[in-house]
Amino acid sequence: MARALHAQVAALPIVAPHGHTDAGWFARDEAFGNPNDLLVVPDHYVTRMLHSQGVGLDEMGVPERDGSAVVQPRAAWRTFAANYALFRGTPSGLWLDHTFSEVFGLDVRLDAGTADHYYDTIAARLAEPAFRPRALFERFGIEVLATTDSPLDDLADHDRLVADGWGGPGGRVVTTFRPDPVVDPDFDGFPGNVARLGELTGEPTTTWAGYLDALRRRRADFRARGATATDHGHPSPATADLDPVTCQRLLDGALAGTLDAAGAERFRAQVLTEMAAMSLDDGMVLQIHPGSRRNHSPGLLRRFGRDRGADIPGPTDYVESLRPLLDRFGEEPDLRIILFTLDESAYTRELAPLAGYYPCITLGAPWWFLDSVEGMWRYRRAVIETAGFANTAGFNDDTRAFLSIPARHDVARRVDCGFLATLVTEHRLDLDDAHELAVDCAVNLAHRAYNL
Repeated sequence: MARALHAQVAALPIVAPHGHTDAGWFARDEAFGNPNDLLVVPDHYVTRMLHSQGVGLDEMGVPERDGSAVVQPRAAWRTFAANYALFRGTPSGLWLDHTFSEVFGLDVRLDAGTADHYYDTIAARLAEPAFRPRALFERFGIEVLATTDSPLDDLADHDRLVADGWGGPGGRVVTTFRPDPVVDPDFDGFPGNVARLGELTGEPTTTWAGYLDALRRRRADFRARGATATDHGHPSPATADLDPVTCQRLLDGALAGTLDAAGAERFRAQVLTEMAAMSLDDGMVLQIHPGSRRNHSPGLLRRFGRDRGADIPGPTDYVESLRPLLDRFGEEPDLRIILFTLDESAYTRELAPLAGYYPCITLGAPWWFLDSVEGMWRYRRAVIETAGFANTAGFNDDTRAFLSIPARHDVARRVDCGFLATLVTEHRLDLDDAHELAVDCAVNLAHRAYNL
């Protein structure tokens, strides 16, 4: 039954409403670089596993922040290949095997002995027109793909996509508004980032009213390039509803660099509530990705920068954290908030009940460390009985690894079909409903959740 359900959805278009691929790939449509820079360096799932076994990021070809020289790509690839057995049984292993086999046609196992064969085969393929970004996009059957961009980005790549008919409203590649650099006082260079935001918008960002107007203007710029969602990677989902005088005092402290940890959390909390208000005005979906203790290794952060694999999940409270926001906007049917978690204990205790009541809340897909076969099964078992399918947002791949997108969506579709088949065989669901829900989980829920 699961195979029959999967056969119905396997070839459906891919809707990728949230991820971190580079819009410049599609704007320029140039050949990708070497295999290591494409498949290893940007993939923190890969680098963290190798790092856990004592392989230095410099040995993998990851550049240092100061521009120090790194090993040659082929040498780094050989290191990766020699350690490929580390990925047995992991989601990364599934995605990589799928990419090697289905995208590049490789039919031998990757190890130290086949490293050069893999490198040369992939490099030769990448030089072919059929392996350029837009051609692969078409081959993968992607209907729409969302990148994630800073409010300080000039969005030139998205402008080019709009001009080419590949971006903007109704386009194949759209942007997502990720304001972390200008809403998190702990973000590197926060005061300068806020000043730059003021320069881009012509608003006085040292005043609370001007700061909010600047954020509104940048949101409008993103909307013009097809954005339907914002994304917030806060340490917690804390929200607040403070008076303007207190907000100005917090902004002053954030710009002066004098806020303590509690003050920085109150600032982020207030901005998240302001983002909900703006979403109600402009229709953008509000995504909240909390709970990651980012850059847990200060040494790695200093040497290699952010997003290199040293992020660790932590426990997360949603019910009390979201209360100030929900007290203002929780009953608004025109607001959509997609909640993600790295804390599985919150699924049945908090997230499913919240989504099962508040019309503005939708549950996001299993994310990051939970984006796995077992993680998806646990998610479905934990939330569906309370929240139902309609209060979930379908699947998103949340990846920087463009070539893994088909594999990730196929894994999600297989798990969903297995879950639906289980419900049917246990007489908890009719077969015709299962066929309809399989299509919903594959494409329709994401379309609805992200207004695509």
